[in-house]
Amino acid sequence: MKVTKRQQTWAKLNKDNVYSVADAIEALREYASKKFDESLEIAIRLGVDVTKADQNIRGMVSLPNGTGKTVRVAVFTVNSADEAKKAGADIVGGEDLIERVAAGEINFDRVIATPDMMPKMSKIARILGPKGLMPNPKLGTVTNNVADAVTTAKAGQVEYRAEKNGIVHAGVGKMSFSTDKLVENVNALVDQLKKVKPASVKGQYILGAAIATTQGPGLKVDIK
Repeated sequence: MKVTKRQQTWAKLNKDNVYSVADAIEALREYASKKFDESLEIAIRLGVDVTKADQNIRGMVSLPNGTGKTVRVAVFTVNSADEAKKAGADIVGGEDLIERVAAGEINFDRVIATPDMMPKMSKIARILGPKGLMPNPKLGTVTNNVADAVTTAKAGQVEYRAEKNGIVHAGVGKMSFSTDKLVENVNALVDQLKKVKPASVKGQYILGAAIATTQGPGLKVDIK
């Protein structure tokens, strides 16, 4: 694989070193793109076995400084349509919206639904599910309080999920954010993961972590 000129500049980074989150962010700033505002991504490896139901970690966390991304929210509802619109939902509909999604129209990043809509949404579960968009009561995206759900989604709520090998990936902000704000966002995610540690997990829970920009190098960080 050909190494680009940009990648060649990464050589002076000590990728074996374990940095504090703040120091790693500062080190990565030198390599962030000047052409667009890159995201800061974190990968956290947990000592969990995702094949066990009680260790299949998944949930939502609100980042104190948001993600820096514009989130388009779709709400599937009939009785709470006005409430959803007033809260700032980008797309609101009932069975008509289900038909549009079934036809391939997906122009949203987050889905919220009222409980009465869930049986009808089984029609598009195979479309939304693989994209991680299917509403889930455990994530707070199946609710009668759609106003709060929309507001929270717009304010910078992110989903976390332990994937294969127990690794959680999440975007924690933009490189245009101050280092302090990015650190606060990382800490919010880490604190949430600690709160949901399964009782059945024995031994070390947080095994390691690394952060990277969208197109930049990755650095190991100490989040314990």
